[in-house]
Amino acid sequence: MKRFERLDRIRRLDPVADAAEIYRLSAAFEFPWDYTRALELALYRTYAVPAIGRLLAETAELTERSQRRYDDTALLLDTIMEHGFAAREGLTAIRRINQMHRSYDISDDDMRYVLSTLVVMPRRWIDTYAWRRLSRHEIVATTEYYRTLGRHMGIPGIPETFEEFEALLDSYEKEHFAWDERARQVSDATLDLMASWYPRPLAPLLRSATLALLDEPLLRAFRYEAPSATVTALARRAVRTRGRLVRLLPPRRAPHFARQNREIKSYPNGYRPADLGTRPVPGMGGCPVRQTKSADAVE
Repeated sequence: MKRFERLDRIRRLDPVADAAEIYRLSAAFEFPWDYTRALELALYRTYAVPAIGRLLAETAELTERSQRRYDDTALLLDTIMEHGFAAREGLTAIRRINQMHRSYDISDDDMRYVLSTLVVMPRRWIDTYAWRRLSRHEIVATTEYYRTLGRHMGIPGIPETFEEFEALLDSYEKEHFAWDERARQVSDATLDLMASWYPRPLAPLLRSATLALLDEPLLRAFRYEAPSATVTALARRAVRTRGRLVRLLPPRRAPHFARQNREIKSYPNGYRPADLGTRPVPGMGGCPVRQTKSADAVE
């Protein structure tokens, strides 16, 4: 297989009708490492919205059970991508996501914002650091893929185009990013988790390198001291260099899914999608997405 042969295949597909297939080819074959990093960043930046960061702190899931919650989030999203929206496994993963969200009073605005991070951040990361930029087919397909996920989650008022998602993300962050002590605790726990995946002596270096990859609004919201210009330049250059090296490698012949990532540690003996995630706790709050708003929402 030639280096751009899979991209040629993607361009022969319909970016709307074949959105799930294009997204799977892009995320599992073309950019598996980059999608992992981009989706980590996508969900991480939502902590800087105080309403979201405080809620995550109150559940204590990301501060006291960081590895398990990281794994569950990655595996649930990965299950949908691997099996599709109509498959039993995909529907089970969507059902678990909706059951968890119904335990908390999450606004529709916050839900739309979180969805926008999943659409926008992979494109921004890949265009900056990966071995090639996303094609327009991939951008449209990714947008349609997450629009479908949003409909299954019953989120109202979903943007229709990538550009609308991007405008929503930028305006929402400009209006809502702010300091919150509890949100900072969730951020610190997440950074500690990422550092724990590597030898302990490397932890300070890895924390600095991770902060160097964050944008200024995120650093300001969490009140992190920005790394030096030298550290920032070196960290970003290292990730770009990785992308250039990947470009020289033969194309991937087998898909790589999140369950194969070395960072996933909670299920050495395997898992079932139905067992992933937290369980709804009665009395924790109202349903975050009223199911009457969309007939597509999966109970």
